[in-house]
Amino acid sequence: MTVQSSYMFDLRRLHVLRVVHQLGTVTAAAGSLHLTPSAVSQQLRQLAHELDVPLLEPDGRRVRLTPAALRLLRHADEIAARWEAARGDLQAGAGRVPGVLRVAGFTSSLRTLVVPAVEHLRVHQPDLAVRIMEVETVSAFGRLLTGDIDIAVTLPNQGGPPLDDPRFEQETLLDEPLDLLVPRHHRLAGTGPVALEEVAHEPWILPAPGTCDHQEISAAACAAAGFTPKVAHEAMDWSAVAAMVAGGLGVCLKPRLVRVPAELPVVALPLAAPAAPRRRLLTCTRRGSRAQPHIAAGLEALASAAATATAPRIRPAG
Repeated sequence: MTVQSSYMFDLRRLHVLRVVHQLGTVTAAAGSLHLTPSAVSQQLRQLAHELDVPLLEPDGRRVRLTPAALRLLRHADEIAARWEAARGDLQAGAGRVPGVLRVAGFTSSLRTLVVPAVEHLRVHQPDLAVRIMEVETVSAFGRLLTGDIDIAVTLPNQGGPPLDDPRFEQETLLDEPLDLLVPRHHRLAGTGPVALEEVAHEPWILPAPGTCDHQEISAAACAAAGFTPKVAHEAMDWSAVAAMVAGGLGVCLKPRLVRVPAELPVVALPLAAPAAPRRRLLTCTRRGSRAQPHIAAGLEALASAAATATAPRIRPAG
């Protein structure tokens, strides 16, 4: 982890700088890196001393990265990507697959994609242990950067990294339609594809803002249809949401691959094209790491699960 030059340079300090930048504060970075805030600050002070440039500057009661630190990050991202690629080259050359693959996904992706992918790996890579973690997209990038996660199934979201972010590689896994979930005896049940604006004046059931990706997706779909949903109830668990819909408490958008309890009297209605909303699921990895044998195997398994995913039958009204 060190390179001998006119001085000893520790690459871990660059890693600390990248995590501070991703998470926004020294305290958050310390928690993610399992260090104390003072230890993180010490690492950054030492890095600044080695490079003879200031890396932090006061910002009220907090600190922020200096322009020099932001320039350094561009080099740090390139170094990190080359390091990940080197690990993959060495692992492949040795014919060895690392022992544990850590795969994360947001709640509704676990059942439909992550678990089938792990089942695929158990058959085709029986020696590879896999750990599944439920992680919302907003938290996944920081945990990828720190190495807690190898692959994350994510959704594009506001404030997230762009597709060309130098720290990550993001590839489309699946484009999934959203359906309108209504009670079985709703006035629209049995009418075929419907326009989203037809429920603009009805009560809605959504997750609380900032709690999960689906709230943001639903709000964006409604805005594109020309209205702001009137939120009557807040819930995240799909069984609870479907029970509320069945009880006539509101409507919601449901990703097509998400299952709800079969005994509930609800109907999933397709939305009319061409404006029918969809959500795009992505795989995200640290840039340069996709050739590492265990990560390559996990990505292949996720692609297989996405290719064979089938939508549940839309229950007819009546």
